[in-house]
Amino acid sequence: MQEVSYRFLIQSWTIGVVTPTVLLAEDDRAIRDSLDRLLTLEGYQVTPVSDGIEALASVHKQRPDVVVLDVMMPGIDGLAVCRVLRAEGDNVPILMLTARVETSDRVAGLDAGADDYMLKPFEAEELLARLRALLRRAAVPAVSSAEAAVEPDSVTAGHDLIEVDDLRIDSTARRVWRGGEEIQLSRTEYDLLELLARNAGIVLDHSTVYDRIWGYDFGPGSKNLAVYIGYLRRKLDTPGRTPLIHTVRGVGYTLREP
Repeated sequence: MQEVSYRFLIQSWTIGVVTPTVLLAEDDRAIRDSLDRLLTLEGYQVTPVSDGIEALASVHKQRPDVVVLDVMMPGIDGLAVCRVLRAEGDNVPILMLTARVETSDRVAGLDAGADDYMLKPFEAEELLARLRALLRRAAVPAVSSAEAAVEPDSVTAGHDLIEVDDLRIDSTARRVWRGGEEIQLSRTEYDLLELLARNAGIVLDHSTVYDRIWGYDFGPGSKNLAVYIGYLRRKLDTPGRTPLIHTVRGVGYTLREP
């Protein structure tokens, strides 16, 4: 494991007057201590733990504002921790850390309930940017179980709706349907889709998307945006459906009607 770089600008960042709390679950002591120092310097209140069992116990004792979770941990791994929390109905934002580079491994993390992922090794600036983005998105009220049980036309009355072809987005409740079928998205997937839909027919370049979704431009070498576009396509453009998201080579992405 490589210790996280300290090439970053120290910025005091809080939500209102409340210090954001972070549960940091990482079994590699060097990385855990490094991230603990980084996040503390940034103004976060950090609870560091070394395995999945401790992570679940900590969340049950005092729910954090965000969880930074390593995939490979002894006892209970990060994927299992995600599944348990989501099965319990806990929607705490989760940023997954992984050394696994295969797309299937990243998909497994998101399917388990993670909101975002980062490959090791990573830059401190990028980690901080993603945490800020997760905390901003977590401030949006969740949909109640009663709303989730009714049909879209009943739920969306009076809500801010975006419609492109057979795609319907309720930005008030942060829900998405295609052809009447509701599609479950992570926070990051939803925000990316809404950005594309609000700019339907317009090609958005990589820098614009990174700035709007993550608040940080990861540079031309980053594959993060392409990976999330892939996730959206798998969920939206299922067999038999006309693709809505299109790649404009060398520029960016656009969502448009067929």
